[in-house]
Amino acid sequence: MAHPYSIAIQKVFTAHKNATVAKGAKAYLLHQFEFYGIKTPIRRKLSKDFYKANPISTHKELTALIKDCFAAPQREMHYFAIELLGYHKKLWSKQTIPLMEWMITHHSWWDSVDSTNSHVIGKFFLQFPEYIKPTTSKWNKSKNKWLQRMSILFQLMYKDKTDTTLLAKYIENCALEEDFFIRKAIGWALRAYAYTDAKWVKEFIKTHPHLSNLSKREALKHQ
Repeated sequence: MAHPYSIAIQKVFTAHKNATVAKGAKAYLLHQFEFYGIKTPIRRKLSKDFYKANPISTHKELTALIKDCFAAPQREMHYFAIELLGYHKKLWSKQTIPLMEWMITHHSWWDSVDSTNSHVIGKFFLQFPEYIKPTTSKWNKSKNKWLQRMSILFQLMYKDKTDTTLLAKYIENCALEEDFFIRKAIGWALRAYAYTDAKWVKEFIKTHPHLSNLSKREALKHQ
């Protein structure tokens, strides 16, 4: 049975649904998900107002609510759950790691996975650096392409805090993967770090000729 919290936000979203927007959003994500059809700025405003009016006090409740929201067919509910976890960073702990993994591996597509990174994962590891290596090394060795993608992208916004040894190792481990989203992630991670150290990125590409053309092209896009 759905939690009253998720039922309440579904009512809010239903009141703001737009069939035309929903149709476009559904097509954009290759008809994999249903949509209410709420544009991002409006959805985020509705969500933040709801978070503030309905505080959550425990990680256990937060986990239950996130999984309940993910059970809904509408993609906006999945975004709501991701941003809900990001909003409650004061509740983050070691318990958040299996929850992040669960979110990455359920209803997985680039939009939700990358959103989980920007709202939660990247920030989580800055707050708890002791969990970086044990967690991301497991992800990097995983058979799940989305976990592999996150092992490469979690440092996307770290700039001079980037652990280049780890970045290089994770890219090397995935360099021969043929999946588009992993190859794209490799290029994206390198391009992001190039803004901090373009010389390092160019040297890395030079010494790793087996990288896919897609990865190299993405990495050097702004060089």
